Amino acid sequence: MRRVHVIVGGEVQGVGYRYTMRMVARDAGVAGWVRNRRDGSVEAEIEGTPGQVDEVLAWMADGPPGAVVSSSRVTEASPTGARGFEVLPTA
Repeated sequence: MRRVHVIVGGEVQGVGYRYTMRMVARDAGVAGWVRNRRDGSVEAEIEGTPGQVDEVLAWMADGPPGAVVSSSRVTEASPTGARGFEVLPTA
């Protein structure tokens, strides 16, 4: 299993990024969460097989229609065995 912590920047709030990502993540079969940050970025943790995680990371690089992703920082994290994927409140 692989778990990553991701922060994407750009025009990523107010475009349905989190809720579309929840659908993408559930379709890919990964666990984790996504939330807006007060600085205008979106933060997420994704856990699954390396292929599943890569699939979601590829989507995150573009985001939904209307998003403009200008930066992405991916950090490896320790898998937790989490299940399900949710949208969390803004941090």
